[in-house]
Amino acid sequence: MSDLISLVIPVYNEAGSLEQLVEEIRAALPATGHPFEIIFVDDGSTDGSFAVMEKLAAASDDVRVVKLRRNFGKAAALAHGFTRARGGIVVTLDGDRQDDPQEIPKLLAKLDEGFDLVSGWKQRRQDPLSKTLPSRFFNWTVRRMTGIALHDFNCGLKAYRHEVVRHITLYGELHRYIPVVASDQGFRVAEVPVAHRRRNWGRSKYGIKRYARGYLDLLTVLFLGRYQHRPLHLFGGLGTLLMVAGIVIDGYLAIDKLAFGHAIGQRPLLLLGTLLIIVGLQLLSLGLISELITSARARSGREGYEVERTVGFAAAQGKGATAARGATADEGVAARAPSSDAGMADEGVAARAPSSDGA
Repeated sequence: MSDLISLVIPVYNEAGSLEQLVEEIRAALPATGHPFEIIFVDDGSTDGSFAVMEKLAAASDDVRVVKLRRNFGKAAALAHGFTRARGGIVVTLDGDRQDDPQEIPKLLAKLDEGFDLVSGWKQRRQDPLSKTLPSRFFNWTVRRMTGIALHDFNCGLKAYRHEVVRHITLYGELHRYIPVVASDQGFRVAEVPVAHRRRNWGRSKYGIKRYARGYLDLLTVLFLGRYQHRPLHLFGGLGTLLMVAGIVIDGYLAIDKLAFGHAIGQRPLLLLGTLLIIVGLQLLSLGLISELITSARARSGREGYEVERTVGFAAAQGKGATAARGATADEGVAARAPSSDAGMADEGVAARAPSSDGA
């Protein structure tokens, strides 16, 4: 893979910060010893950001720009940037200059320790409490529910090996959970503390609604990570639990009716037991249908199980090819041998014929 570093920067109405950001990147990246490219993704800006990016791209060959038709969100912008990144290492940072490019060498050093994704941790976040307190609760929740020991899942400053961005799929608002998605696919994830700066241009693009959406996205990530390849374990487990509860309730009512003669037709417990059985059957059926879909998808491909590397197969294939060539050569000799014997027999017949005539 190339030693080129691709910097992917999603932009939404950040016209006043882009030129300074490029200057800071050009001051920080030479220290890494790697060539680099800057990929801006304009996510439907309306403040003239695209014109600034066009100017920067025209002035330098290391700046490239992708313009989306409208504002699709940060996940879509990152996905388009990842698709066009050519570097063996991909670094993401926000376009508002709150992420300091001087921190990029720290991320790269952590990658060199054997990690595949390194996320920044804004220990001293330069944002108001209305953002920092909900963010701390969000990160604590994700950390507890996923078991991934990161403090700042949604930090925009991250470094990836190219294999990571090639295999993760981003849509909706899953950019908040990139470390979780990568970890679920077997990539090694770490974090390093990074500096964070106050916003000097524009305004925050996120409001309180993002936390409600983030909760639903977390459920999506957890489901896909744990049950994508075994959905019956979730739906079948819940369905069986409900069915057993419903059967126990209805069994109790049946005994109460048959043994003691109590009327049960008007008892809410009868309705509850029946409802639990029906819902349990529906969940169990949903799990079986999901398994059919998963099985069909598995038969059509590798089902997303990625191989990191292999050892010894090249040598084995070389020996196999040599053996195959040897076997082919032996078959050729064996095939020619009868032909030679037949020729000798014919020569013998021809040799004896004159002797017979002479007699």
